[in-house]
Amino acid sequence: MVRRVTGTPTLPQVTAEFIDGLADRADEAERLRRLPAATIDDYRASGLAGLLVPARHGGAQADFPQILDPVRRMAHGCVSSAWTLGFYTLHNWMIALFGERAQDEVLADGPVLCPAPLAPTGRGVPADGGIRLSGRWSWATGVAHADWIMVGALCGLDDAPYPALVLLPAVDTVVEDVWHTAGMRATGSNDVAVADVLVPGHRVVNVADVYRGNAPGAALCDGSAYRWPMVPALALLAAMPALGGAERAADLYAERLSRRVLAYSGAAQKNQPAAQIRLADARVRLRALHGLLDATVARIQDIAAGGGHCDRPTRADARAAAAHIVHESRAVITDLLAASGASAQFLDNPLQRIKRDVDVICGHVVFDYDVARELAGALEAGVQVSPVAMI
Repeated sequence: MVRRVTGTPTLPQVTAEFIDGLADRADEAERLRRLPAATIDDYRASGLAGLLVPARHGGAQADFPQILDPVRRMAHGCVSSAWTLGFYTLHNWMIALFGERAQDEVLADGPVLCPAPLAPTGRGVPADGGIRLSGRWSWATGVAHADWIMVGALCGLDDAPYPALVLLPAVDTVVEDVWHTAGMRATGSNDVAVADVLVPGHRVVNVADVYRGNAPGAALCDGSAYRWPMVPALALLAAMPALGGAERAADLYAERLSRRVLAYSGAAQKNQPAAQIRLADARVRLRALHGLLDATVARIQDIAAGGGHCDRPTRADARAAAAHIVHESRAVITDLLAASGASAQFLDNPLQRIKRDVDVICGHVVFDYDVARELAGALEAGVQVSPVAMI
């Protein structure tokens, strides 16, 4: 049943206590290789899952950019947790891009926990009323707590397949425990497999429509969020844990300077010009990233709020900006960790965990720095780019 509401909903808040809880549980989350139950409970209670859910389903129906700051701030507590919770929130937005019947089915009781491994590594064969889906997908972030799963698949006839997003209940999938990694361990991004499951047609949406920002859900409500193109939305959201992690690394480095005494020399590190320069350099570089982020987000939000659709060069520029934010954040963290001494590498020091987590984030396909810049440059120069390029 659709839960129609009136008035302006109150936006959920990520409190300092919420962030402190993520920090307190960061070690436990890494050991478990998934989010602790207390983190899931706090997330559900925060209301953040419904931030981008349409008001017709009881959600806050916020403008899309309002997801970014909470995820960045959560990374001050735990980068892996921020990534997972951010994507849970984003994927509820993606569910709202499906048609009315799918939304009413999946969001009937409010926001859900829905991992979304989107690479089209599955196959959907036409069947009566929908498709029969089979495949295996990697990178199913947060799958240990999943209610639903969203996957990418090539659907349609063999001579005319098209990439699509497909929704199915988590109980219809099998989780394969493969997530043994150096970083981002708390995301629990295991594989999922499906064998010949019938999925009704209303839970299938063409990726081309989602990429352009004119998916079926865009016509169901007047919120600008549902006109945002998917790749810029995904890339900018996914960049926030890296940026927030770099900010936290700078804070930790500053705290460390206040008390660290260098071995052998006995000198206070805070009195070393090189240490002072590294701190100031990090702060300036992070402010510059905020400027890039704000300009990129404002450009797309203006288009979406005006009822327009982003062209491919704009979308590619946003992906390149997100990739730069992530790679520059990693560079800032690397510089600060290198100046923090060997003791910063002990597992009880959050600096090393931030570094490991952001290293893994940089490996995400959307942050392939060469590809992101190549696409942006090619489109600006008028060079033909593949119609299925991730932009």
